[in-house]
Amino acid sequence: MFRLAANQIANVMRSSVSSASRVSAVRALHGHDIPAEEFDKRYEDYFNRSDIDGWEVRKGMNDLLGMDLVPAPKIVEAGLKACRRVNDIALAIRWLEGVKDKCGDKTDEIFPYIMDSVRPTLAELGIPTLEELNYDKPELALKSVYDM
Repeated sequence: MFRLAANQIANVMRSSVSSASRVSAVRALHGHDIPAEEFDKRYEDYFNRSDIDGWEVRKGMNDLLGMDLVPAPKIVEAGLKACRRVNDIALAIRWLEGVKDKCGDKTDEIFPYIMDSVRPTLAELGIPTLEELNYDKPELALKSVYDM
């Protein structure tokens, strides 16, 4: 009876010690915060590489859209130019949609600012905006029964 209780306590202690050490190891990996300018420069340089391929463009965009931030307009421009270099207009449109989605509740404030900054690049690259493609309105949406 005593041996059973001692084994259970030992198992609990082992699991709590190992999870605590795992948590501290993960927290140690998160190191230091980098300044916003350095962060922007890092992603601009990543997208401006001449040897970048489609997979790397998608990976960079996916990483950025997975973070808790809205990309700066210069990062959005660099991503659009990378899409043009790999000749993938669908990816450029999805990039704009993802940036619009990242604006969240502040879409009416943030996204027009980004689009105003990016519009010359869009015109230069020949990429249509979401509004020109009518992607800003749902195509097959039904009217809500509460609005009738």
